[in-house]
Amino acid sequence: MKTREFIEQLRGSRSKQILFVDENDTTIHGGYHLTELKAATFDTVDCGGQKNRWRETIVQLWVPENEESDEFMTADKFLSIYDRVSGMIALDPEAEIRFEYGDENFAPSNYHVTKMTKIADTIRVELRPPQATCKARDRREAGAACCG
Repeated sequence: MKTREFIEQLRGSRSKQILFVDENDTTIHGGYHLTELKAATFDTVDCGGQKNRWRETIVQLWVPENEESDEFMTADKFLSIYDRVSGMIALDPEAEIRFEYGDENFAPSNYHVTKMTKIADTIRVELRPPQATCKARDRREAGAACCG
């Protein structure tokens, strides 16, 4: 999901609490903090020798030990942090937004957002771990599919 899409959905539901869940419906503990926003640029060369470049907005979440609660951050609080940070660093609205998190239930990773659903007083953000792939193979398969 693009950063712009994520932020637009929050702006329309400022009073709702944000719940982050995985594919097994496990929820990141209440009381989480947004500890860092990162504007990341990746310059890579894949195994096919092709240069790649992309940007990501990485949101780091953290739950302090022994501070879990039944309360989750509201969209309004998230947006106040996002807006303050975006005035200090260039967050690309067209970059993919990822969530960096790890605990006893979530392997430490930068998770993709698969979808957001508004349910009652919450916004449910579904996270998916990244998958390793081979870009050269993916290009070859895409070329074979379109040209075969």
